[in-house]
Amino acid sequence: MSAGASATSAKDTGRDETEEERADRKWVELIQEIRVAQTGVQILFGFLLTVVFTPRYTQLAHTDKTIYLVTVVLGACATGALIGPVSLHRLVSGRRVKPQAVQWASRMTFVGLVLLLATMTSSLLLILRVATHDGYVPYLVSAVVAWYLVCWFGVPLWTRRRHTTD
Repeated sequence: MSAGASATSAKDTGRDETEEERADRKWVELIQEIRVAQTGVQILFGFLLTVVFTPRYTQLAHTDKTIYLVTVVLGACATGALIGPVSLHRLVSGRRVKPQAVQWASRMTFVGLVLLLATMTSSLLLILRVATHDGYVPYLVSAVVAWYLVCWFGVPLWTRRRHTTD
């Protein structure tokens, strides 16, 4: 690589790395992020799968059973989206498409996080409906979802906007 290309790369990214090195770094960072989300979604999904086998499940109202089924499907989809990057990496490894694989894995991870948000929201709704039957449940769930949105998307987007230079 020429000195000019290296200087351009360092100027564009703030790092002196090739496109392949950048893709490798981004891949490692993405996998670390996915590990955190995967653990949470897998524990939640595993718990959800056991609920149907408890004696209390048959006593749930139709609406609560519907919420449960939607929650399980959302959990399955979130699990698939968050495990998808591993499969993607395995199937394209050695094909010299790591930058593109990182892009697609990042997109799957984002979709997985949105699905995880939906899964956690519907789980919380179901649990609070069964536990309390009080009219404040939708407001409490809405407040928690707002908190997730601030933590997961609001602060990161604000930080990106505030601190990204042209």
